Amino acid sequence: MEDMTVPCSEGLISIRVGAIIMKNGRLLMAHNDREDYLYTVGGRVKFGETAEEAVIREVMEETGVRLETERLGFINENYFYGDAPSNMGKLIYEIGYYFYMKVPDDFEPVSRDFMEGSVTEHLVWASPDDDITMYPTFFKTELKDRHEGVKFFSNDER
Repeated sequence: MEDMTVPCSEGLISIRVGAIIMKNGRLLMAHNDREDYLYTVGGRVKFGETAEEAVIREVMEETGVRLETERLGFINENYFYGDAPSNMGKLIYEIGYYFYMKVPDDFEPVSRDFMEGSVTEHLVWASPDDDITMYPTFFKTELKDRHEGVKFFSNDER
């Protein structure tokens, strides 16, 4: 199955999922040596799967642990310019679904490192209060107090 990232005009349309894996007030995030920011465990939805199926698969691929979803917490509509070699400078329209995951007390990733294409990515525990850029940016404020329902955010970095 192919990732749901498709060309459109001069840019790309992408459907993404992210996992909110919280433990002891900290959030499991990913980063790589190319960027100076953190981003959610997750990735692209593959054609033929639901967003919920995709986040469970992505969590398993990146942490080595199968977690269940608790509920959908956020939807984020986002325009930004790509910074990866495959999409450098291209305008990307991304819809992101962010799910709270059920995290057992003894949860720890099987490995802290995983490959995404030719790039090694690393898992780290971070607090929304840490002095580092975190994507999506609304995590810095919205994860401090759990809310009911689903919140919608829209960002435009054009």
